Amino acid sequence: MTLKGRTALVTGSTSGIGLAYAKAFAAQGANLVINGFGDAGAIEQERLALEAASGGKAIYSAHDLTRADEIEAMMAQAAEAFGGVDILVNNAGTQHVAPVESFPVDKWNLIIALNLTSAFHTTRLAVPYMKEKKWGRIIQTASAHSLVASPFKSAYVTAKHGLAGFTKTIALELATFGVTANCISPGYVWTPLVENQIPDTMKARNMTREQVINDVLLAGQPTKQFVTAEQVAEIALFLCSDAASNITGTNISVDGGWTAG
Repeated sequence: MTLKGRTALVTGSTSGIGLAYAKAFAAQGANLVINGFGDAGAIEQERLALEAASGGKAIYSAHDLTRADEIEAMMAQAAEAFGGVDILVNNAGTQHVAPVESFPVDKWNLIIALNLTSAFHTTRLAVPYMKEKKWGRIIQTASAHSLVASPFKSAYVTAKHGLAGFTKTIALELATFGVTANCISPGYVWTPLVENQIPDTMKARNMTREQVINDVLLAGQPTKQFVTAEQVAEIALFLCSDAASNITGTNISVDGGWTAG
């Protein structure tokens, strides 16, 4: 498979799963739009490495995905550079762990905006180009939490369930246009997002760090192994292949058996 001549936009792609997606697409020759926060020097190094790997062009967007006007500016930047986006990966997300009665309202609003609403805005802006080209791939990084729930994660579980429903809807709308829409739902992947929620979980459950890892994070994964970002990225590559042209509206679990029970 080659993605030469295609353009992939991956949100939240300066680290973790998002960066793994970007590297996988670059290895297949795609142009890239990466987005996220972080150290400017480190991001520039990653951008240059993506260009070197792809033989194409990679640009960086620092736009804030919690704001509709900023998302519009990012998508306009992609359109100006490449004409539009062929592959859209909605991956940006954040997490907060707290009991519902003390869940901070600002954290709820942030999680819904970044994990769910941003995907609506990027999709509505990407779809016209995909329809015109009669080819497109929309991929959501959902979560096992798009299928099942865990306590103390009300906003995240709500956002991920919503993302799964949104994906089914747009898959039906785009089914005759050569555009597919699917979720990839990992279990726990060892990323900064997962690592950073450990202290809050320790506090909420009165546990040690080791207990949180073994008895909470990996408790539901029968394999007792973290999923890797590279495994998730390989599934995204498959969804971009011709072999996956009739896979749409699905939610692919990559969770070590978590949701099998």
